[in-house]
Amino acid sequence: MISGSITLRRAISTLTHLSQRIKQTESEIVQMFKLASPKDETQRLPMTQKFPRNNPSVRTLDERFIRILKIFKWGPDAEKALEVLKLKVDHRLVREVLKIDVHVHAKIQFFKWAGKRRNFEHDSTTYMALIHCLEGAGMFGEMWKTIQEMVRSTCVISPADLSEIVKVLGKAKMVNKALSIFYQIKSRKCKPTSNTYNSMILMLMQEGHHEKVHELYNEMCNEGDCLPDTVTYSALIAAFGKLGRDDSAISLFDEMKENGLYPTAKIYTTILGIYFKLGRVEKALGLVQEMKAKGCALTVYTYTELIKGVGKAGKVDEAYGIFLNMIKEGCKPDVVLVNNLINILGKAGRLVDAIKLFEEMKALHCTPNVVTYNTVIKALFESKARASEAFLWYEKMKENGVVPSSFTYSILIDGFCKTNRVEKALLLLEEMDEKGFAPCPAAYCSLIDALGKAKRYEAASELFQELRENSGHSSARVYAVMIKHLGKCGRLSEAVDLFNEMKKLGCNPDVYTYNALMSGMVRIGMIDEAHSLLRTMEENGCTPDLNSHNIILNGFARTGGPKRAIEMFTRMKNSHIKPDVVSYNTVLGCLSRAGMFEEAAKLMKEMNSKGYEYDLITYSSILEAVGKIDEDHMPAGL
Repeated sequence: MISGSITLRRAISTLTHLSQRIKQTESEIVQMFKLASPKDETQRLPMTQKFPRNNPSVRTLDERFIRILKIFKWGPDAEKALEVLKLKVDHRLVREVLKIDVHVHAKIQFFKWAGKRRNFEHDSTTYMALIHCLEGAGMFGEMWKTIQEMVRSTCVISPADLSEIVKVLGKAKMVNKALSIFYQIKSRKCKPTSNTYNSMILMLMQEGHHEKVHELYNEMCNEGDCLPDTVTYSALIAAFGKLGRDDSAISLFDEMKENGLYPTAKIYTTILGIYFKLGRVEKALGLVQEMKAKGCALTVYTYTELIKGVGKAGKVDEAYGIFLNMIKEGCKPDVVLVNNLINILGKAGRLVDAIKLFEEMKALHCTPNVVTYNTVIKALFESKARASEAFLWYEKMKENGVVPSSFTYSILIDGFCKTNRVEKALLLLEEMDEKGFAPCPAAYCSLIDALGKAKRYEAASELFQELRENSGHSSARVYAVMIKHLGKCGRLSEAVDLFNEMKKLGCNPDVYTYNALMSGMVRIGMIDEAHSLLRTMEENGCTPDLNSHNIILNGFARTGGPKRAIEMFTRMKNSHIKPDVVSYNTVLGCLSRAGMFEEAAKLMKEMNSKGYEYDLITYSSILEAVGKIDEDHMPAGL
């Protein structure tokens, strides 16, 4: 067979240049196989290179074999090279070949060939070596086949191997396959350790499968001798935090301390954020003191959570003080922390301090990003600064090489709309479209609302239609704004059509949408229909807010007579949604129009005890009719 193949090869290579090339290739192969003399070998090797006498890895991969493999890939020539060089096919050789910088297909072919050799079987180390090669090449389908083959084989799989398999499948976004292989190996090959469970839990966390994390934790605890460690608790507490299961996260935090484990700064930071979210500010501050007492250094992430929580609680000076103290203690702030502090200062109306902090960022080695600029621009609009000043910051960010985001445009459009510069806002919307940004519902919402307030209903409708055509849908908030303005201009049938349309498209109406439609109904006297919609809203799982009740209360007060208005007002006082100053003035006006001045006077006393101011017009009408209202009840300015 060999002589026949050589004859055939020579028979087809009759052209001179081809014949010469084949002879040259054969010569190269011979030279590669030819063992160098000791003298030659000494001249070729660096003087500093030393070879341990009995180290098998020294001869595992001869440079000549590597050259053969690179030229001919895997095939008869490479096989022949192994024979000539007397390289024994063992696990070490396979692992070394899989490290060579050759095409992954050559490695696959070699791996398969090695697996068929007599007296050789792949073990977990060779399988894992190939799995990592396939992972690096992005051949996830082939990688999955190799993992399955490994599980079906007789090779021993250790808990460390299982952890590594889970990690590579997680990186490849093959979560369900990772779960499947975990349970297969667990039932047939090896008993998982805490580290194995942690690998599974961390993989599920990274891919957002937070619910499954708890199931795995319960399984882990049921193993008996497989106890959760700090890594386990860290992942579980983070998972519960993201799921909003705050009590469970806090319980686990307490449990780990009872079990003698020390929380890491990351765990403390997670619990700190939960305490602030629950409004338990003192508990959060106590946690920081505990960290310091335990010698657990606060990280920049801990400081970020602390500053954000204290600022949200309205303690702006304390938040800024924590920032200054952090710098004194040598903890360097990052851009996320600075962005949060600028946001806190901006919302508190301390614009000068916010801009000063922005200017100090360079000295703090923090480079402003798009979020930084967005935060400053938003603060400028919220502090009623000139729109032109906010726009200058937009120009500044572009000059500094920071690319505006969709949110940047949304802030600018909203700001220009609120300052009655709708045309400028429309130009920004066009610019946003030219830059290739996807239609932004928030930007359209601001513009539609501004056009509606300006009674430019047709223009508002055109924009709404444009959003539907360009994005295929609209958000519930955009629908709510459009429904509100259609109701205001008496086009209630169109408002109802939009309401029904959004339900058909799977866009569930929110409280603002329901309120918009109820307000439109009340406006044209459809009080019973609006009241019925309030009940429907509750049945559909959408919780009415105070504004929902005030809309219906206003309807009853204007057209239903004082009886129904007083009944609803009483129900509100007895429910968890308590009447506000609007509710009181609505009923006060109703009583005034009905000539029920004594009842109105009693209500005014009640309002006064709650610190609510009377509606000036209603108050004047009652004053004229009765002529004897206590001067103590007179609102300031009259």
